[in-house]
Amino acid sequence: MWSDNETDRDFLNFRYVADIAAEMIAQANGRPLSLGVSGGWGVGKSSLMKLLAQSLREKGSDKFLFVEFNAWLYQGFDDTRTALMEIIARAILARAEEKKGAVDKAVDKAKGLLARVNWFRLASVSATTVASLAVGLPPVGLLAEGTSAFKGLFDGSISQKDVDQAADVASKAAEGGKGLIGPAAAPAGPTPPQAIHDFRDALEDTLRELDVTLVVLIDDLDRCLPPTAIATLEAMRLFLFLKRTAFVIAADDAVIREAVRAHFKGMALNDDLVTNYFDKLIQVPIRVPPLGTQDVRAYLMMLFVENSTLPQAEKDKVRNAISQRLGETWTGKRVDRAFVASQISGATAALSAQLDLADRIAPILTTSSKIAGNPRLIKRVLNTLSIRMSIARAQKVNVDETALAKMLLFERCGSEKAYSELLAAINESGDGKPVFLAPWEEAAGKNADIPQLEGDWNSDFVREWLALQPPLADLNLQGVVYVSREHMPIITAADRLSSEGAELLEAVVKLNAESAAVGAKLKTLPAHELGIITERVLGRSRMVNIWGTPNELFGLLTLAQAPGEHVQAITRFLAGLPGSQLTAAIVPLLADKPWATPILSGWAGKADIKDPVKRAITAASKKAGK
Repeated sequence: MWSDNETDRDFLNFRYVADIAAEMIAQANGRPLSLGVSGGWGVGKSSLMKLLAQSLREKGSDKFLFVEFNAWLYQGFDDTRTALMEIIARAILARAEEKKGAVDKAVDKAKGLLARVNWFRLASVSATTVASLAVGLPPVGLLAEGTSAFKGLFDGSISQKDVDQAADVASKAAEGGKGLIGPAAAPAGPTPPQAIHDFRDALEDTLRELDVTLVVLIDDLDRCLPPTAIATLEAMRLFLFLKRTAFVIAADDAVIREAVRAHFKGMALNDDLVTNYFDKLIQVPIRVPPLGTQDVRAYLMMLFVENSTLPQAEKDKVRNAISQRLGETWTGKRVDRAFVASQISGATAALSAQLDLADRIAPILTTSSKIAGNPRLIKRVLNTLSIRMSIARAQKVNVDETALAKMLLFERCGSEKAYSELLAAINESGDGKPVFLAPWEEAAGKNADIPQLEGDWNSDFVREWLALQPPLADLNLQGVVYVSREHMPIITAADRLSSEGAELLEAVVKLNAESAAVGAKLKTLPAHELGIITERVLGRSRMVNIWGTPNELFGLLTLAQAPGEHVQAITRFLAGLPGSQLTAAIVPLLADKPWATPILSGWAGKADIKDPVKRAITAASKKAGK
């Protein structure tokens, strides 16, 4: 299994992008910088940020103070603005205490930052009542208590007791509502603009005292609801463009644009205004590069190598070799199975098979619109494949992994209706073979035009999928369907039959001669059960290439003894047999059947019919006096 978490191990060849971004922060030399890492869901933004932080640490961990902030974690539990401020303040305090003795002033300054954060937190928790108190509107009965409580918030030695006491007073003020007094009685303290200005100054002073650059990594912004996303961006404005700060924001810019629209709903915003809101916060935009076929193939192979039993040193060596090779693909060099295998010492048979699989499925994972080379979706496909193989091993189901992978791709990327038809063909056939795929897979294998692709089957995905190895038409896929039954139940022909119908189905498929006794019992079945049995026998018949006296013919002839619409399906099938597949032995078996006369006449007119068959039809007609 492969984890969906971000990683600081480079599986996507993003290290060069991360190194460039890290170098920009390092070369800023204390000048403020903001970078935006954009890209769709699951493309690797978080991993790129991890690699960026790793690259910066390699330049000197004492030069940078890293703060990771995931707004999504705080959504619904805390005010995003004050949460970001507090995390930054606490990280600075922790660094100051590490250096205590060398920079004693920094500890005091860092504690002062936390005190200021608590002021903002109180303002956020009880904005209305705090605002009333700030402009001198507390109830008379609470004046002395309020002045005392709020004094502790502004004296530089704030404690949690101060915050709790002030919040309690603010709450009581909100409940009072009468006996308000004028502004002259307001407690001394900063106005919100002054508080913001003082906080920024204090932050710059503390960072200068510590001689570090604050690097804030903000992730998962595009997972947040619009109010949280906007609140985080608004909170960033408090810190942006301060000396010794660098902000790296990872988000899908399309999602952020929609959040901006939701925030300013009711206002006429054109696309430029919406885009400019985000752009004004970002100095350097970095877009996660999309993966091409070479990248996807390399990614798959690195994942398989990482999950193998190879020693970790060998895994790292292979991963580095693949990453280096990817940087040379523009010259025409390839990352394929042959190259990766040449980098591995002692690959197991299982790993070799997985590299073969990666080589084959990479193009379709890149071009399919439902995956489009998305690393997270690729991992999901591989994890699903791994789970199903584990189910097969646990239940002792014989499953070919490459066939399972091919079916999984169709399930994930193909039309739901076409996938249902494919499963139905497998379930209805006696041996689990979707024989209708045979001419399509043969044509796809020869890069020829595939005949008769219509409706949901007529797509570029299906054409690429049919060309994948292995061909499925001649494989028993019942085991594959069994371990893949998460979305669709297995319903075979026998499941839809009564006990008598199921027994007769078993009897019909075992016939090696036409049976009047079985035919008599078939006449007692309802029409829908006769149709099910007929379709099952026709499914087996479609696999016959030479029509003389195959057992399938005796099953069809016996079924035709019972009247009903199913007889028309039998006659249509026999009439459509290619003349080249017919032998003379079949003619006497049909000659005495009134419903078969048009079939024999049609066969006689086929251009590809053999002379012995034509003579047998002529002789049968003369004998019947026709």
